[in-house]
Amino acid sequence: IVTRRPLVLQLHKTEVGAQEYAEFLHLPKRRFTDFAAVRKEIKDETDRVTGMAKMISPVPIHLSIYSPNVVNLTLVDLPGLTKVAVEGQPDSIVEDIENMVRSYVAKPNCIILAISPANQDIA
Repeated sequence: IVTRRPLVLQLHKTEVGAQEYAEFLHLPKRRFTDFAAVRKEIKDETDRVTGMAKMISPVPIHLSIYSPNVVNLTLVDLPGLTKVAVEGQPDSIVEDIENMVRSYVAKPNCIILAISPANQDIA
């Protein structure tokens, strides 16, 4: 599992020439201009809530990106559906992820984009 907590990503279009930066809701008033640091903060914040094991949490991480190169849009990255628990995960993980995903995709204005590796047979 790569995504272990929902990531609510809000893209905000800024004026041309403005510097790109990111802000996390859990770190008010701190601006990130190094996007490698953004990736690290997502991992660190995930581990803080879920631990180092492959546990999941429905508590979202809120990230806002400000850039002249984006459109105003909100995306939510969710843990992928799975059929079996791996070592260290509770047996309920399949149902836990499914319930979490359903809580987001049940919203009437939701557009679902499902990603699957091209080298895997999903049939």
